[in-house]
Amino acid sequence: MPKDFLHGVRDSYDVVVIGAGLAGMTAANTLARAGHSVLLLEQHYKLGGLATWFRRPGGHIFDVSLHGFPVGMVKSCRRYWSRPIADSIVQLKNIRFHNPMFSLSTTFDREDFTRLLTGRFGIAPRTVQEFFDTARSMNFYDDQATTTGQLFERFFPGREDVVRLLMEPITYANGSTLEDPALTYGIVFSNFMSKGVYTFQGGTDRLIALMGDELRKNGVDVRIRAGCDRVLVDRGRRVAGVAAAGRTIRARAVVSNGNLKGTILGLVGEEHFDPDFVEKARAVRLNNSSTQVYMALRPGETIDEEACGDLLFSSTAPAFRTELLLGRNITSRTYSFYYPRTRPGRDRYLVVSSTNANYGDWAGLSREEYEASKRDLIETTLADIERHVPGIRQKLDAVDCSTPVTFERYTRHVDGASFGTKFEGLAVSRGLPEQVAGLYHAGSVGIIMSGWLGAVNYGVIVANDVDSFLMAGSSRRTAEPAESV
Repeated sequence: MPKDFLHGVRDSYDVVVIGAGLAGMTAANTLARAGHSVLLLEQHYKLGGLATWFRRPGGHIFDVSLHGFPVGMVKSCRRYWSRPIADSIVQLKNIRFHNPMFSLSTTFDREDFTRLLTGRFGIAPRTVQEFFDTARSMNFYDDQATTTGQLFERFFPGREDVVRLLMEPITYANGSTLEDPALTYGIVFSNFMSKGVYTFQGGTDRLIALMGDELRKNGVDVRIRAGCDRVLVDRGRRVAGVAAAGRTIRARAVVSNGNLKGTILGLVGEEHFDPDFVEKARAVRLNNSSTQVYMALRPGETIDEEACGDLLFSSTAPAFRTELLLGRNITSRTYSFYYPRTRPGRDRYLVVSSTNANYGDWAGLSREEYEASKRDLIETTLADIERHVPGIRQKLDAVDCSTPVTFERYTRHVDGASFGTKFEGLAVSRGLPEQVAGLYHAGSVGIIMSGWLGAVNYGVIVANDVDSFLMAGSSRRTAEPAESV
């Protein structure tokens, strides 16, 4: 008999959370700690969403996605998860750039960027200070008409080398482009450059295991291989629960950690929303996806840490161009190097190459074309990394790759979007409860809420909204009988 992954699930909960990405898990954990009954449904066979990993023969564990986030992750994890998780977050101190314009190493904080911009690039100290102060002062309510490109032109006119230094890492971190609103760049960049880039020591598998333990300790009913088929809405436009694997599970609130457009147009259905809201949802632009190549060295083989660094932004393109970062003819890659200190207790060296990509370049291929394109992706990546790690081909024990189609398959993100939606998605996400009472969304929206820290913090924000909604509902139910007596 097939296993019933919903065996023992209750008939009703205060909240059902759909999807166990970092935002969904954080929302579930926060709500459970507040005393609410929470069911977490995840269609995949493990938690984490895009914060995930996979194994290959030989004991190799590959971490998926770029593992770089601001120092704020320490505070958020300590407050909303646990001290052991927060204490495992460590700084990456050697961030390298190698391209036709410049080659350098940085600790990726304000002090070091100031040193580079004034000394290496010859920018006036006052201009550098004003740029950093402007970026740091940006918030959600600022004018959205100014683009990131216009922001750079204001402070660094004609300096494409400076634009490349300041923009390329953020594009890889959350999909930002020069055409996006400047505030989406300013908020993210000022978070990163304050105190550098951090990662989780011990690997994503350890992080998600610790988070899973914390969820269960706090009473969350965690279910994997249990996707949601439908969000149920009553005639009064209130959440009634979910349908999953032939079961109807009642809930006072539902939080979707799925793709925003997939949630509105798929899980819920446009018939439950005002027509103008549906049009706004349809108009939300998806962010781009990614390709990655995973390389594991044989036991005993090493990589020169000083020469390669922790993160390497490598490009052969003559200048920074969004279309070049997304094109099939890859000219720019970001290499994440995983040393034994990254995974204590494992004497292994691994490298993950990441490139931004368009879903359409991969989805329409035949099976033969798709497999040939994957082989080409691996081959061109190996040829490129040889410039930085000579002889790496002879050191490799395992190589694999992923594409936008891979991300779509395992996360069910529309078009395999790695970074959710563009900026306009944030307003649509926040507007869901005004359309359907008790319906919420937590996930990668608006670029600002992208990345690991953005996902965690948005999960907290939404959990607080849900908590207020549930508490207000409890007060009403308590008062109603007294009024009828």
